[in-house]
Amino acid sequence: MSTTAIQTPPPAAAPPAKEPGRGRVRLSWPVVLLIIAGALIVVSAVRAITGAEDVTSSGQMAGALSGAVPIGLAGLAGLWSERAGVVNIGLEGMMILGTFFGAWAGWQTNPWLAVLAGVLGGALGGLVHAIVTVTFGVDHIIAGVAMNILATGVTQYLAKRLFNVGEAAQKGGTPKQSPPMDDAKHFTVPGLSHWLHTVETHHWFLVSDLAGIIGGLVTNISSITLLAIVLFAATFFILWRTPFGLRLRSCGENPVAAESLGVNVYTYKYAAVVISGALAGLGGVFLAIGTHFYLEGQTGGRGYIGLAAMIFGNWRPGGLAMGAGLFGYADSLQLRNGGPSVHALLLLIAVLLVAMAAWKFYRGARIAPAVSLAFAVLLTVWYLTTDSVPDEVVQGTPYVVTLLVMGLSAQRLRMPRADGVPYRKGQGG
Repeated sequence: MSTTAIQTPPPAAAPPAKEPGRGRVRLSWPVVLLIIAGALIVVSAVRAITGAEDVTSSGQMAGALSGAVPIGLAGLAGLWSERAGVVNIGLEGMMILGTFFGAWAGWQTNPWLAVLAGVLGGALGGLVHAIVTVTFGVDHIIAGVAMNILATGVTQYLAKRLFNVGEAAQKGGTPKQSPPMDDAKHFTVPGLSHWLHTVETHHWFLVSDLAGIIGGLVTNISSITLLAIVLFAATFFILWRTPFGLRLRSCGENPVAAESLGVNVYTYKYAAVVISGALAGLGGVFLAIGTHFYLEGQTGGRGYIGLAAMIFGNWRPGGLAMGAGLFGYADSLQLRNGGPSVHALLLLIAVLLVAMAAWKFYRGARIAPAVSLAFAVLLTVWYLTTDSVPDEVVQGTPYVVTLLVMGLSAQRLRMPRADGVPYRKGQGG
């Protein structure tokens, strides 16, 4: 009697083990706190070495927060729109509408009606963008650029009609700003603000720096800033914790699949773009109220920087807030102290580039660390061989920081899959 040998299949090969240290580090709270602590130590050391006390002063932090709010609101506007699949390059134009209508209403009435008018002005711009892109299917980039040009022209015309008063009207001139308006209410944490300022004046390593940073965040805070913080938290909750947010995000990932599940994709895209315009308008009216008047060219490209902050944040509110804070800090540096602080910033950026190079090398990259180290050496040499930086560099600091951050963060980004893709109902059938 013959027997057949039972052959057992060879054991499956075990998956190759990952090389230690090459996996993706999860940004848990302990890791985030460790990163923040390391950044504070580096900034404190740079402040002590360079003597640029304004780098971590409460005034610098307050200015950074004020500069971050319009950028953050513009980025939040872009997040709402692009999560629904509509690219919104027209944020700059919607911010311009917000500055104009907010300043006009604030001149006539009070700051809170100015906020309402600015939000409605931006929402109107968002509605126009939605009609052009969602209903008529115009390329999103072209429509956004057209929105920026249209908003600039419309506000210039209306400014001449509505603000051309007094001597300017008699001479037929074109005004570049509105009459003054009232500011919104500000808040200060009593007791804590004074104590932190006292600690800051001692210039102790790390302790005074931390006191300056916190002091700037609890002293003379605009009520619109508090509203912006609430809107960031509300955006995260609505988009990632509610059925409405899930449906809206599905329109930006796979609108055909969303349609097959009964989602009215057009409605959600319209809602997202109109909300986007309203948030951009709020960012614009914040600028007008903060300076007490409308000024032609007041937005200064903050709509575009807001888009950069949104991309830096990987289309998430938390990362967007960090990006807006970074750009607001750079903007505040060049507005407050100019050359000395920006000169100290050269050394700070060099240290951060060395840290970035070490991290990239640890993750297995070779070219990126070499490039980062080369730039770090150049910045260090620049710092050691000069006592100041040219005014042109000071004025361009926010934009240089924007390019630098975008270049360093580009490899980890993932935009919504259907972002900017034309959609027509029933196209999947």
